[in-house]
Amino acid sequence: MHLKKKSTKKIILLALLTSLVILAANSVFAAFEPGDLGPIGAGLAVGIAGLGAAIGMGMAGSAAIGAITEKPEVFGKAFLFIVLIEAVAIYGLLVAILLVF
Repeated sequence: MHLKKKSTKKIILLALLTSLVILAANSVFAAFEPGDLGPIGAGLAVGIAGLGAAIGMGMAGSAAIGAITEKPEVFGKAFLFIVLIEAVAIYGLLVAILLVF
């Protein structure tokens, strides 16, 4: 995917930085040795997975709403795609938990 707008790149950078700040605020860094990159990897796992899921959810959600509007019987298939995209964010969270503990 090619990002055309500068504002989209700023949002991505802000999401990554926010995930690192959240980890630091919860004092996850205190449990690790200096130089250990586990918390940074956990923050990146949550941030990148969440960002990817959000972008995918936006695209698939708008397409699903359009399809349901035209043919209400495709609700089940559209709902399935939304659930599969949400699983990506959950996988990122699981990876982060494994990295931290």
